[in-house]
Amino acid sequence: MTSEPLAPVLEAVRAAGLGTGTLDLGGVRDKAAFMDRCARALDLPDWFGRNWDALADCLTDQGGAPGSPGRLLVVTGWQEYAEAAPRDWSVARQVFTDAVEYARERGTGLEIVLALGTRS
Repeated sequence: MTSEPLAPVLEAVRAAGLGTGTLDLGGVRDKAAFMDRCARALDLPDWFGRNWDALADCLTDQGGAPGSPGRLLVVTGWQEYAEAAPRDWSVARQVFTDAVEYARERGTGLEIVLALGTRS
């Protein structure tokens, strides 16, 4: 799935002053590839250790985009990873959930949504 069907949603979010990002997990089948994809797509810092704790730290540190009241991250193409590595996908979902809850508690405005749709 591409982000094209989501373009109107992302445009509306940006118009409201929020930052947006897309994490396309298409083709990801293991934790190493997941972490590499996160590092590139989310423009994570050099110190990102490619482990769950480091991902959690990066997500909670970044929160909203610089100069914006928050950020919406859309995760696409996740189904293949969820099927190939269900335990790791469960941990990833928990990291996402914890980061969103942390942001809500602090008012830093991070929301992460999993896009549904057909797999490529």
